Amino acid sequence: MRSQLSGVWDLLVNIDQLDSFDEENLAQLKRPELGCTFSKLRAWKLTQFEKCVFLDADTLVLQNVDDLFERDEFSAVSDVGWPDCFNSGVFVFKPSDNTYAALIEHAKRYGSFDGGDQGLLNEYFSEWATSDISRHIPFTYNTVSSAVYSYTPAFNRYGKNIKIVHFLGSVKPWHHYFDKTTGKVVRTGSSTSKTDEIFTQMWWDLREGAMNTWEQWEHARQHPAMQSRDKWEEGKPDYEGQDRFDNIMTYMSAMMLSSQPAPAESDNNLY
Repeated sequence: MRSQLSGVWDLLVNIDQLDSFDEENLAQLKRPELGCTFSKLRAWKLTQFEKCVFLDADTLVLQNVDDLFERDEFSAVSDVGWPDCFNSGVFVFKPSDNTYAALIEHAKRYGSFDGGDQGLLNEYFSEWATSDISRHIPFTYNTVSSAVYSYTPAFNRYGKNIKIVHFLGSVKPWHHYFDKTTGKVVRTGSSTSKTDEIFTQMWWDLREGAMNTWEQWEHARQHPAMQSRDKWEEGKPDYEGQDRFDNIMTYMSAMMLSSQPAPAESDNNLY
């Protein structure tokens, strides 16, 4: 999996897991698995970058969000459960060894009121709620997948502006089954809302599109023109055999087809 990811992303960073081991506070959330989210603190160790945007693995980006880099540390979206706190699934921060050390020290001294990273970060960046409204990112940048459950009229009015969807809870899109014959998601358990069903379908549609592109790329890699790379680098291409001009053109065509984006199905581009 790391090998496949390295072919897609510019940089992969392996981290050692951090765990709060705070069973008491995690029990309040009924989410014992969230103790390992303390590993998120290691993001502040990415000091080769001036500014970063953190996205939880259970988020889905629907529109361009480059404008987040115009915001300062610490910027985040209000949490739907307690809006005076921010949700730590999407946030803007500045990597720093000093901040990382301070976060670790804060965790040792005070722990986290929810047992996970969100409680700790809200305590450390406690001025977020009152100090600077520019650090409050709009809800459309971290919309709960079941948002319509809480305020249907608002979703109908602003839903088209959603940039990032966040699949909160213990059941994630990848826990469901995707029927390739119908192209539809077969859900595990009961649905929380219609919007959650829609966004889960979008997640799977995007995943399947990415997998198809990957399969095309893998097929192209098996072409003799790719396998003869060493000979090319040695200055000994097989011009009369597998490195003939028509073979090279076939390989290049496959490469270009595999890199073409899927056509947009609406006014909003999917990334």
